[in-house]
Amino acid sequence: MSISNQSLAKYKLVFLGDQAVGKTSIITRFMYDKFDSTYQATIGIDFLSKTMYLEDRTVRLQLWDTAGQERFRSLIPSYIRDSSVAVIVYDVTNRTSFLNVTRWVQEVRVERGGDVNIFLVGNKTDLLDKRQVSLEESDAHARELGVHFIETSAKAGFNIKALFRRIGASLPGSDAGRGEDAANGANGGGPATVQLEAKAKPAAASACSC
Repeated sequence: MSISNQSLAKYKLVFLGDQAVGKTSIITRFMYDKFDSTYQATIGIDFLSKTMYLEDRTVRLQLWDTAGQERFRSLIPSYIRDSSVAVIVYDVTNRTSFLNVTRWVQEVRVERGGDVNIFLVGNKTDLLDKRQVSLEESDAHARELGVHFIETSAKAGFNIKALFRRIGASLPGSDAGRGEDAANGANGGGPATVQLEAKAKPAAASACSC
């Protein structure tokens, strides 16, 4: 029996981070299980949605993909304000993007205080010989900031499902999320069992590579 979208609890996930860290690639891998190396930079904001089946309920995830360019920064606070989850992505081969994580976390907390779950995501782990930020340093920094942490590779599909399992487990009202903690480890994956709807909305626009 199908579940009406109107009856589903909806949760807004906003993806933040510097330009070209792989925000759109992570979303595309999650939505369509594919990687496209020809993305162009996101212009403004893109929106997609997908149904997620948790152990205890079914929810609708609303994914807001933000542009990383400085000229779009003034748009971002309005999208953070009513979010349930902020996913802050950096590129493990770009140290500057990692150093800017603190600023992104501060911006989220200015808008949402403690009413949001923050996930720090180190992307592009497939580029082993270009890594500039170690897993250990990232994990320690996430603990200092009091946020969840996981590393991914959108290109290889590494830990993308685990990331969204942890997000699902952290959502308000989720039985699976109780006891979830920022110290779950870099390769994480929360305790929730998650199934994903096969069909998803097409992306509103193309976006950055990674």
